[in-house]
Amino acid sequence: MTKRVRDSIGYSALNLFMAGACFLALLPVLYALSVSLSATNSLLSANFSLISRTVTFRHYAAVFTEKPVLVWFANSVTLAVFTVLISLAVAVPAAYVFSRRKFAGRRVILRILILLYSFPQVLSMLAIYKLLSTLGLINSRPGLIIVYTGTMAVFGLWNMKGYFDTIPMEIEEAARMDGCGDVRLVTRIVMPLAKPSIIVTAAMVLVFVWNEYLFAVTFLTGESTYTLAAGLYTLQATEMAGSWPVFAAASLLISLPILIIFFLAQRHIVSGLTAGGVKG
Repeated sequence: MTKRVRDSIGYSALNLFMAGACFLALLPVLYALSVSLSATNSLLSANFSLISRTVTFRHYAAVFTEKPVLVWFANSVTLAVFTVLISLAVAVPAAYVFSRRKFAGRRVILRILILLYSFPQVLSMLAIYKLLSTLGLINSRPGLIIVYTGTMAVFGLWNMKGYFDTIPMEIEEAARMDGCGDVRLVTRIVMPLAKPSIIVTAAMVLVFVWNEYLFAVTFLTGESTYTLAAGLYTLQATEMAGSWPVFAAASLLISLPILIIFFLAQRHIVSGLTAGGVKG
């Protein structure tokens, strides 16, 4: 057997394995799709099948007509946009400084930040609640934005720093020799080179805010203030027997915006993840 034939068989086997893995990963999505289209609501019965015999779209209509999903969507979008913008505004310049400047306490600060980020969210819940309560920010979007930004700015700093470390210093030195000032160097040279990492960081922050549940249900009360994650839980928690198709339909619908964003930014996300992980 020639090397070319062996390679062809190996690639074919790898492709089959990856196809099978993708199918297994998609099974929960297909299951939710079948539940959302089922007219019989036989989720908990022995008659349920992945391909429903009776199909209906009324559960998708119920998502918008019977529940304030659009209000939850607006709340999530508001939190996501402000958190992404503020997190990037803090993380990008901080990551550049930590990557390019050598100063006393640099390593200690980085280690403290990663140590704080590694603790589970629930451990900080009481302290954050006390702080927000003192500031009068309980049950408010600004309070939740502060919590999300404080969490994701650290992630953004570390992710962006890893990418800045991969950009050769010679590029910046050559630009300075050509008379490029610090502001122009960052805006015209460094930022365009760091575009993939900025996009992937923004995407990760967006996904975190979009899916975050614990802080949302703790610091927000009332359906009018819920995010999509918190509101989605109420569909399942308040009407266990009757709302599973609506719950499945809502789950699929709120996943679409993130899915579309990932498809549009796929090229940048792949390059940003691979290059940003070269150095720490």
